[in-house]
Amino acid sequence: MIRSLRSTSTNPGDRVAVISSRRNVGFFGWKHSAGTVDGMDDTGMAIPSGASAGTVTWRLRVELDDRPGALARIANRLAHYECNVLAVSVLPVPGGVVDEIVIKATPGTSADELRTAIHAEGAECQGLTRADVHELVDAPTEALRTATLAIGDRQSAAEALQRVLAADAVTLVPADEANPARTENGHRTVLPVGDAQAFVIRRHWAPFVQVELTRAAAFAELLTTVENNTSRPGAVICTDGSAIVLRTGEPKDADAVAAMHARCSMETLFTRYHNGRSSVPRRWLHRLLCPPRGCTVLAFCGRDVIALGQLITATQPGPAEISLLVEDEWQRRGVGTALLGRLAATARADGHQELYATCLPEQHGVFRTAMRAGLAPTARVKDGELRVSMTTAPPGWPNRSALSRLAVAPHS
Repeated sequence: MIRSLRSTSTNPGDRVAVISSRRNVGFFGWKHSAGTVDGMDDTGMAIPSGASAGTVTWRLRVELDDRPGALARIANRLAHYECNVLAVSVLPVPGGVVDEIVIKATPGTSADELRTAIHAEGAECQGLTRADVHELVDAPTEALRTATLAIGDRQSAAEALQRVLAADAVTLVPADEANPARTENGHRTVLPVGDAQAFVIRRHWAPFVQVELTRAAAFAELLTTVENNTSRPGAVICTDGSAIVLRTGEPKDADAVAAMHARCSMETLFTRYHNGRSSVPRRWLHRLLCPPRGCTVLAFCGRDVIALGQLITATQPGPAEISLLVEDEWQRRGVGTALLGRLAATARADGHQELYATCLPEQHGVFRTAMRAGLAPTARVKDGELRVSMTTAPPGWPNRSALSRLAVAPHS
């Protein structure tokens, strides 16, 4: 649905710009750099009743009945105060819509006059805050800029989330301190993200609406996708302080993988391959590095491969199989835990929720490694083999069902 607003007044001073907007889609985004409270300026100082603002650009949240002409009447009323409408974004809420209107007013127009104009048309002004016209950008451009900012560290993501929701403050806290039940009448919400952390989001000048919480959920999915990107190398600090690098195996790594096997004891090789081989045939190396279904992750210290992990997916939907091989000298230093975590992240990004490893009954190393990685392992013996099953996500990792619970209207 497209709504067009045009002033019917013949007085040039009362004319208002023509605005078109599609239902559920705003044609413009707004970068919000400083939060405000209704009746306060962007430094937190109160705007006295009847006083005019130091800036002539305002952003208003107006709740309207969803019927033809409602927004046009608001626009005409604002035109009497010589306000020019710069942008409109429509946010559906139960029983109607909330329109976010960006206006440019004359210097003498006060916040109280704007509220009075809105109330005179039977609408409710949910919030009013100062804005900067130079920060008005179209929505696709703002979305791309925000996504670029979000793929940095968590603090950069917090800044991006503040822009997405025009929030006053976004704080990264441990998940057990977030208190999602505390909504403050819709002015506070919690977004779980990552390994047992959450963003606490506050906005005083207007409550959050359902469509904004849906945007927040989509933002969290973006962060999860970025963090699940295991195609690039990653540095890991071992328990003894040594630094190693994890990356996907390639055919050029064949010699380094063969050298690692030559350094492994027969016991270590038997634990991995369940046979008495003291070395690995050359023809196996390509299959180890480039399995037909799945991937291989290598751990490097300098130029040496010190560990190898494989993720093998089934032809049918179901759990994926993992296997680990860590050189003797590097065992019990956290290398296996780091490898397993990387394999779990890869499987999670591919849509798998469960992993398993097949071991001999007396081999409990994979189970202990999964415990250290926080993957909630279980074990059972069947047909003379120990099958260790585990999840692909540690406790506290947000999944789609958890994110979908954000999409509830906090304010009506």
